[in-house]
Amino acid sequence: MVLLVLLQFNEASAQTLDEIVDKNVAAMGGKDKLAALKSVRKLGSMSVQGTDVSITVVQAQDKGIRTDFSVMGTENYVIVTPTKGWAFMPIYGQTTPEEFAADQQKAEAFTIDAVGPFLNYKERGIALELLGKETVDGAENFKIKATYKNGSVVNYFVDTKTFRVNKQTYKTFTRGSETENFASFTDYKQDKNGYWFAYSVTNPIGQTDYASVETNVVVDDNIFKAN
Repeated sequence: MVLLVLLQFNEASAQTLDEIVDKNVAAMGGKDKLAALKSVRKLGSMSVQGTDVSITVVQAQDKGIRTDFSVMGTENYVIVTPTKGWAFMPIYGQTTPEEFAADQQKAEAFTIDAVGPFLNYKERGIALELLGKETVDGAENFKIKATYKNGSVVNYFVDTKTFRVNKQTYKTFTRGSETENFASFTDYKQDKNGYWFAYSVTNPIGQTDYASVETNVVVDDNIFKAN
């Protein structure tokens, strides 16, 4: 009898995929608000081997993402669109933008999605799979595998208490070489328009701290073209 009650309790308390998705959407600002998110601009900085780097990130939903790096007197950028990608890094001696190979662009294309994978995921052609739970930096997380329409795969780790994403992992390709990549998200804050963003993001290069995040700003689509 006791075992039956415990089993029923565990079953009742288990979170389904769609329950987790709904709670994440609510925790990020709500369904209606996320559906109205068209663009994001973030201003921040990071330190790389003792060198300060100023960073500006501009996302236009489903159109593109551009990250500009100002470092040691050079202006560098990375652009990703639904079909193309470019990197221009004069800090490394580049004199012209280098176009992404097809596998690299495919792997990075999900980054243009400002609202995240969970909002209306079925209608948007994103397949989600709940893979259980994992501990990330001491916190219990739901692990959700997202397969995008282009075939790329990203694993999202959703905190079981806050229902915000703590980490994402995915594969990237540089000159044909496959590597595991990740980004960790902390210091979530709500902006004046009611959206929640992680103001600190850590990846293999280092930690970026954002001083400001603006939403639904006017974006000139020409910034998503290599120049």
